[in-house]
Amino acid sequence: MTPAGLSCITPIDGRYRKTTEALAGFFSEQALIKYRLYIEVAYFEALCKIPLPELKGVKETDIEKLYATCNGFGEKDALKVKEIEATTNHDIKAVEYFLKEQFDRFGLSKYREFVHIGLTSQDINNTAIPLSLKEGLEQVIYPAIDSLLTKLMAMANEWKSVPMLARTHGQPASPTILGKEILVFHERIEIQYQQLQQLPFPAKFGGATGNFNAHYVAYPAVDWYAFAENFTAGLGLKRSHPTTQIDHYDGLAAIFDNLKRICTIIIDLDRDFWAYISMEYFRQKLVKGEVGSSAMPHKVNPIDFENAEGNAGMAIAIFEHLAAKLPASRLQRDLTDSTVLRNIGTPLAHMLIALKSTLRGLNKVSLNQPALDNDLEKNMAVVAEAIQTVLRKINYPEPYEKLKDLTRNNRPISRESLDQFINSLEITDQLKQELKKINPFNYTGILPPELK
Repeated sequence: MTPAGLSCITPIDGRYRKTTEALAGFFSEQALIKYRLYIEVAYFEALCKIPLPELKGVKETDIEKLYATCNGFGEKDALKVKEIEATTNHDIKAVEYFLKEQFDRFGLSKYREFVHIGLTSQDINNTAIPLSLKEGLEQVIYPAIDSLLTKLMAMANEWKSVPMLARTHGQPASPTILGKEILVFHERIEIQYQQLQQLPFPAKFGGATGNFNAHYVAYPAVDWYAFAENFTAGLGLKRSHPTTQIDHYDGLAAIFDNLKRICTIIIDLDRDFWAYISMEYFRQKLVKGEVGSSAMPHKVNPIDFENAEGNAGMAIAIFEHLAAKLPASRLQRDLTDSTVLRNIGTPLAHMLIALKSTLRGLNKVSLNQPALDNDLEKNMAVVAEAIQTVLRKINYPEPYEKLKDLTRNNRPISRESLDQFINSLEITDQLKQELKKINPFNYTGILPPELK
């Protein structure tokens, strides 16, 4: 950790900076300014392409210079914008003034009043922020989800032949397959991930109160609805309409709800692996130099899964607030969305930590098959379901009740006692032999087709 990281208020920019720094290019203050600047330049270019009569003199090389300003936008530029904001006390106006200075620098002063013409702040914010969210997800979060899914599928295939005692309500239940149980988490995340990738990223673009008032009064012959549709689509966004001054944020809420569900599944996965480690189904690989406990030298704690669970919980809490708060605004707008939107990167950072911690934890575990086998051996009673089901098939009287009496008499059920019970049944010898072949190691049902 750098000395600067020690003074950070939140761990995502301090303790976990190395884990989350890839998100800074999308959700930091500097990134927000850069995305706003990019939208302003893209808007000016779109006006030139209409073309507005007054902008016919703008050359393609002029546009290239403006985009170069966006691409090369760095800390020095961001500080300049913040200096302007100290005077304007308005962040979007500061970006506008900064861009106008670039127009002057490039000899485009005659066109400087077309920067931000007809727009309100939210036309910039409600395109810049969804665009940064889109690109942040695609370039940082999606690859992390992909890595987790790849690992889960590899583990599911590796252990697709390993029988394991299932536990429902914490009690021994019909045996299952370890690989299949891991596949469950893969499929749950995969389904939500696919839904997430299908959700559009919404943008608002329509002037002060969403009606293109200023645009229409200045240029009534232009089809501003078509212009806005094409402009936002060119950014990879889907325009919301009709709107008030701001986006209604229902689309963003859907994205946050989906991300929240993925985090919930991650917590479920982390808790299960934590439990399997506690049951000694998995051993954790030792890392030289690591300490599990400050007092107990023998301990190797499942800290990665615990870390992931805590961070996924933080992400869920903030995603829930974003999804619940953003769609609610007073009349045509209030300012509560502004400060909330600045926090989009926070839950994504916690989610990224959770994804990477979960993956790190999975990479540390190794199968302790003797522990799984021992649990199966000790729980012969779990094949009672199989026996009573076969007996039902031949209409044997009260098979469930007979197996209930056998398995609930407070005596451990062994292979021998189970064979004695089967021998006492009034069924054919052939069926007795078939029932005796059933054991916790082979009573595992059908393997999912994804693992065959």
